[in-house]
Formats: sequence, C-alpha cells, structure tokens
Amino acid sequence: MTQVATCGRHLTRMALSAGIPGSRRGLIEASSSQWFISAATVAATTVPYRFRGKVLSFPFNFQTNMAEPLAPESDEERSLLAQPGSNDQSWRLNFDGFQVSSEHKEKKPPRGLHDCLGVLGPEDNVAEYYQQQVEMLEGFNEMDALAERGFIPGMSKEEQEKLAKSETFAIRISNVANMALFAAKVYASVRSGSLAIIASTLDSLLDLLSGFILWFTAFSMQTPSPYQYPIGKKRMQPLGILVFASVMATLGLQIILESIRTLLSDDLSFSLTDNQERWLVGIMLSVTLVKLALAIYCRTFKNDIVKAYAQDHFFDVITNSIGLIAALLAKYIDDWMDPVGAIILALYTIRTWSMTVLENVNSLVGRSAAPDYLQKLTYLSWNHHKAIRHIDTVRAYTFGSHYFVEVDIVLPANMPLQEAHDIGESLQEKLELLPEIERAFVHLDYEYSHKPEHAQTHS
Repeated sequence: MTQVATCGRHLTRMALSAGIPGSRRGLIEASSSQWFISAATVAATTVPYRFRGKVLSFPFNFQTNMAEPLAPESDEERSLLAQPGSNDQSWRLNFDGFQVSSEHKEKKPPRGLHDCLGVLGPEDNVAEYYQQQVEMLEGFNEMDALAERGFIPGMSKEEQEKLAKSETFAIRISNVANMALFAAKVYASVRSGSLAIIASTLDSLLDLLSGFILWFTAFSMQTPSPYQYPIGKKRMQPLGILVFASVMATLGLQIILESIRTLLSDDLSFSLTDNQERWLVGIMLSVTLVKLALAIYCRTFKNDIVKAYAQDHFFDVITNSIGLIAALLAKYIDDWMDPVGAIILALYTIRTWSMTVLENVNSLVGRSAAPDYLQKLTYLSWNHHKAIRHIDTVRAYTFGSHYFVEVDIVLPANMPLQEAHDIGESLQEKLELLPEIERAFVHLDYEYSHKPEHAQTHS
C-alpha cells in the first residue's frame, strides 16, 4: 500500500473534522514558533487535499471525495505556500518555514544500557522522533534541490571513477588475503587435528568459492547486454549473495553432522604438543588480525558486494576466535569441547547466512519502500510542474538492490500531447536521478476516479 506525506495543518483540521483516528498527531508543536509534521499521520488518513487547484490523495484509497481548502490562519500555515515573486511559485509546497532547533538537530538518540538490552525508554523515543523529523526535512530539501537544479549535488565523474577503483581494489585484496589465509589455516589444521580448526578452515575454503561468485557477479553487471537483458543486470547482485549464503548454510549443516558423529564415537580424543600449540596460536591470531583489518576497511564502502566481503571478514574474526578457544579448551579441560566448538561455529554460520538469505529475498520479491521515502517521492512529484492537478499513485518497490518507481499524475484533459509528454518525461528523469532508483515509470491521465489500469490489482 502506498503511503505519502501529509500537508500541514490544513489537512490536520480536515482530518479532525472528519473524525479520522490519529489525526491529532499530524502536527507536533516543537516550540512556540515551530511546527513539525508527524509521519504518524501518513498511515492513518485517506484524505484528499486541494491545494491551489491541485489535489493530493492520501494513501490506501485513491478514489475519494474531494475536499475544499481552508484558508491559512497563521504565518506558520502561510509558510507552507511558496511566496510568489517574479516567477509565481505559489502552487508549490514550501517547507522552508519549518526549522529544527539546534537542541534537537544536534542531539542524537542516547546510547547506553537501553541499547545493550534492546529496550527503548521514553527519552529514547523522543530523541528518535525528532531525529526522524530532521531526516524528513533534510529529505524535502534534497528534493527541492533536485526540482530546482535538475540534479542532486554529489560526487563528480572523476570521484565516482576513483571510488569504483577503490571498490575493485577492496574486492581483489580480499580475495588475495583469503587465499593466503586459507593456506595458513590448512597448515594449522594438519598440525593440530582440531575439528574446530578444520571447521574454520573449511569456512575459509568457502570464502574463496564465494569470493569467486561475487567477483563473477560484479563482472557480469559491468558487461551490459541490452538485447538479452533490456533492464540491466543489477539483480545479479542479490542473486550472487543468495548463492553465497546458501552455500555457507550448507557447509554449516555438514559440520554439525560431522561433529555429532565425533561426539558419539568411542575414540574421542584430542591432544596438542607445545610446539603444535605455538604454531596454532600464532597462525590463528595472525589470521584473525588480518581479517579484522579487512573487515574495517571494507565497511567504509557502500557497495553491497564490498559490504558482503566486510560481513564475511567480520564473521571470520568470530569463527577463528571460537575455533582457537575451542581447541585450547579441548587440550586443557576436556576432549569433547573441540567438536562442541565446531557445532557452535556451524550454528552461528547457519543463523547468520539464513538472515542474509531472508534480507535478499525481500529485495527480490518487490517489497515496498519505507513511508519516509515515499514522502520524498510524492513531494518531488507534487512540486514538479504547476499543471499537475492530482497525484493518483506513488509506488516504490524493490527489484534487486534498487527501487522501481511508479507515479500516476493527472493533467488537464485539454492539454496538448507534446506538453503532457514533456512534463511526464522530465519527472521520470528527475526520479531516476535519485541514487536508490533504478527505473521510474510515470503514467499520465486526465482524471483520477477510474478503476486501476492493470487487469490484476495488488491487494
């Protein structure tokens, strides 16, 4: 279901007069002179709002009765309307009148015992609420910059190329490190005979295989084939991560079975000489430190594939530590701790990568974007052109690692085709400038009270 932003106190008063639940939370007074729009209202109203001859339908049901506007009653309300000048912009929404106090802009949600326990107190909720308001207003300012200048200030082409080279370097150095560390852990496994160390070594072998999968994914995405793949290959990224995660979970299951077999056998024994122990500790500590450095380095990137490497390196830090501790406990305390450590490693691997599978499945099945992102898209569409009379639908859903966006706008019935086409195409180009959007579709219509255009509607 589509969720979009509310439009100030006019909509709030209309919602109150209609008895809409939750509408009193539409505006929160932050100070004597400032007001904040609450995102809580977007999930509670289905009110269309007429604004200077245009109508914005609010979510869920777009076939609603029209409402007449209420006159502004204060300076705060008038600030919602852009001030007309030499170029009349009075048809646009303007959020310049909403200012965030420095106290709330600089104050971050508190960190402490609540975070450790996963519990939020009242002060945490208040801080989180104001942080959401700050992010919402920053998002609207970003959309204003895109509407006025036609682009979002960001990195230059040279900076983008430099970043791409850095990401490629991170992937390559991760693969080289995985090969070197795998060889070292093979030696440690042979010298120690520890089942937990062997489990950690098999995990490193899988790192090499998964690294090849992710490298092949990145390479495939960089070689376009417009005839076989007309919308690109960006879905190769989550598919590659899915394969990676599935193999990791399969390996974990195999380790569990082998560890259980060892625990049930009669010849359960484990021993390390002092020389073997020194080699084992030295190799495993070195491998762990290298993996920790790689995890920190790869986490500085936003690319999903490099982030997958960072996640993998961090997991290796944990698995290497558990494997070493299990081997040492098996030597100094009891033999059964070695296969138990291997089982713990396997369960951790299965849990971690099962969560990764679920996350990437959601990105492939067309999950809706968050309400605050839909607010930004609606705000951008509303301010695109004064000829737009209604916004019928705003949808954004995952289709891989990026969003597909559908926007239905209503233009005057007597508008020439050329002008209507130019309005729709320029809006599409603006939407596709957003880094999270892979492709945008803008549908033009002359009325909004019709049934859905598609034969199959989504419930």
